[in-house]
Amino acid sequence: MRFKAIQISLTLLAMISMAACSKSAPEHAASHGVAHNGDLQEMTSSINTLPKFLNNQPEQTQKIYQIAALSIDKLKWIPCYCGCGDEAGHKSNMNCFIKEVKSDGSVVWDDHGTRCGVCMEIALTTAQLSKDGKSVKEIRDYIDTRYNKGYAKPTDTPMPA
Repeated sequence: MRFKAIQISLTLLAMISMAACSKSAPEHAASHGVAHNGDLQEMTSSINTLPKFLNNQPEQTQKIYQIAALSIDKLKWIPCYCGCGDEAGHKSNMNCFIKEVKSDGSVVWDDHGTRCGVCMEIALTTAQLSKDGKSVKEIRDYIDTRYNKGYAKPTDTPMPA
């Protein structure tokens, strides 16, 4: 079954990347904005310009940020199950990568996702299921079922219409 193959691939990714979110702040915090929980936040001119805090990250992490940027219309409806709702005030999986997109198109990026396998796994699963033609509601149902047990409390994310 396709969902099982996705689940196995992403589970391996999470194990390779990191098992959970790290709470330690990155070394370059002085050159970026820092959220109350220690996450770096950096503004770029658009969604097409990745933040500099990704420069020293593995290529895989950079690609996941690109995927997340292209998936924000879906990720804003998908909860994260790493505990970032309570720890960082995130409202959805989108916030693990992007704090906000401003009205002028500039983007405030968040480095939380660079340290969290759960965040990256949810973003990749969302993008893959979307590519497979699943609706946002179907993706949300899959994520909620997949992460319902054994993970942190989800973000307080509204249901898609």
